[in-house]
Amino acid sequence: IAQSLQSRQISKSKEMMWKFTSNRDHKVKNCVTSMDKSASSPPPLVILVIQADKYDWSGLFSGTRLNNGREVNVVQVGWQDILIHAESYSDPRPIVEVRRSATEIAAARNMTVRPDFVLIRNEVLTPSFDGRQLLSGLMFANVPSINSLQSIYRCNDRAAMMGYLHSINRQLGDNVFPVVKQHFASGSRALMYGYTFPSVVKVGSAHAGAGKMQIADHHQMSDFRSVLAMMPKEHCLVEPFIEGAYDLRIQKIGPHLRAFRRTNISGEWKTNTGTSLMEELSVEPRWVVWVEETKSMFGGLDILTVDAIVEESTGKEYILEVNGTSSGLYPDCANEDNNHIRDLVVDRLNEMFSF
Repeated sequence: IAQSLQSRQISKSKEMMWKFTSNRDHKVKNCVTSMDKSASSPPPLVILVIQADKYDWSGLFSGTRLNNGREVNVVQVGWQDILIHAESYSDPRPIVEVRRSATEIAAARNMTVRPDFVLIRNEVLTPSFDGRQLLSGLMFANVPSINSLQSIYRCNDRAAMMGYLHSINRQLGDNVFPVVKQHFASGSRALMYGYTFPSVVKVGSAHAGAGKMQIADHHQMSDFRSVLAMMPKEHCLVEPFIEGAYDLRIQKIGPHLRAFRRTNISGEWKTNTGTSLMEELSVEPRWVVWVEETKSMFGGLDILTVDAIVEESTGKEYILEVNGTSSGLYPDCANEDNNHIRDLVVDRLNEMFSF
């Protein structure tokens, strides 16, 4: 009987040992398999979207994967809510400290991210904010972006942008590429304008109607010159005042083109301010030429708008400026156009990271 009991205990011990070993091997196998999957699956790409507006880019990119299955994470924030530092010793990506997210979900959470790609949809230079030092940090780290960081930096300089447009005008002529005539002055002492009045002066990189003034005659120009003397670091552009019937905006997002007519109904001489009536138009062949000629500006613009004014007395069109990556969208088309921008980013990411 004793031998029978001992034999049973030995058999039971062997059975328990086999189960333990089997379970242990199974767990080890699962752990190794999980590690293999983790090693074979790269981490999600991080897209930093610079836009403090109401648009939700996390929602727009929700469920997006690259052609190789890689996931995408989006961090959306405004220029004023980030700090940037970068170094060239190890990881070339910049470290972006986000003090407040632009999305409601993470509004109160601070975070640190290393973006693989940047989409910039807000102006880096406005009358109340200058974020060019932040842009310089992204340029130091050479982060890929839409539009290119170099083009965004150059587009902040209105004189450089207008000089590019005037060079196209000299090549193609007024009939093909009509640009408003301008006079550049590096400061008050250089302002010797003797052309037509009334005129419009634009100080520095004037934006959205700010920094612009209508001048009736040479007496007012003399007064303005004394004001410009108080801004020794600013240049100005002077151009003939054009009484506009309406404005034109030709928009390009990747291969997608739109045209809009904006009619001011508030009586403001600055037709891009006050209350306006917007309507979408069919894209005319001559406007396609404008976009095709400007899309290569400063190394290439994936997103751009060409703004023009139509003279009320003659019906002539005059190109006023080109806007880059921060171009605003017509509300009725914003959802579709934001999807175009998302697709543009995904296509660029697939070109860069699908391997």
